[in-house]
Amino acid sequence: MTQPQTVLITGASSGFGKGTAQSFLDRGWNVIASMRKPDARLFKSTPDRLLVLPLDVTSPESIGNALEQGIRTFGGIDVVVNNAGIGLLSAFEVTPEHILREVFETNTFGVMNVCRAVIPHMRDRGQGTIINVTSSAGIAPMPLVAVYAASKCAVEGFTESLSYEMELVGIRMRLVEPGLAPSTNFGANSGPRLQGLTPPPYGEFAQAYLHRMQNYPTHYSTEKDIVEAVFAAATDPGDRLRYPAGPDTKLFAGLRWTTSEENYLAEMRNMFRPALTS
Repeated sequence: MTQPQTVLITGASSGFGKGTAQSFLDRGWNVIASMRKPDARLFKSTPDRLLVLPLDVTSPESIGNALEQGIRTFGGIDVVVNNAGIGLLSAFEVTPEHILREVFETNTFGVMNVCRAVIPHMRDRGQGTIINVTSSAGIAPMPLVAVYAASKCAVEGFTESLSYEMELVGIRMRLVEPGLAPSTNFGANSGPRLQGLTPPPYGEFAQAYLHRMQNYPTHYSTEKDIVEAVFAAATDPGDRLRYPAGPDTKLFAGLRWTTSEENYLAEMRNMFRPALTS
């Protein structure tokens, strides 16, 4: 009988991470659901296929402990989904240095930390897939998310470059790019970081911009869009790198990659101009 494959997911306590973990469980995989504060009650599964562990992506020691326990429990790790991240809506000029660094420590360096830790294990096995979850903001940055977009753009470049190296040792690199999904509440995990970060004149623009986004140019992404994209990335035997997830990301990806720079920028500016001039 074929043994089930094993996936480790970071940031699995809520949102895309939780949905992704449950999806893999429902499909018969072994799942290592990692989060800062473990809670196995979040998932429906038989105990022999679910391992819920503490993992802080900013701590190499925490990552190492989680990988060691996961490998010991299931014999190996086939797929890693770097999903952990924090959102930020802010005017760049008033964003404190410590918040900027906090975002990068989790969204960018956290991804790198997990990759560095798991690559030797996958290299020794001669196979594995690493999926880095970024954002439509990594394709088409929007206003007031300059720090967040920068953290995700960095992961886009990192993953593409690393993919060529990893081909040498049998590891596939993937990028899943979720769109805007209101159901996940982008700012919920930002907490006090958001306070006072859109002062005048940015506050008026932010309100007009958010009102403008009620007439979003396409349908929003859903959790299902992202969950299905992650599973496709995990099981695709080909060499595809990017998996835009959700109709909005697909729209922005098409605009970015299949039209001229001038047309892309004109379309993006037109989307925000009513907010800029209101």
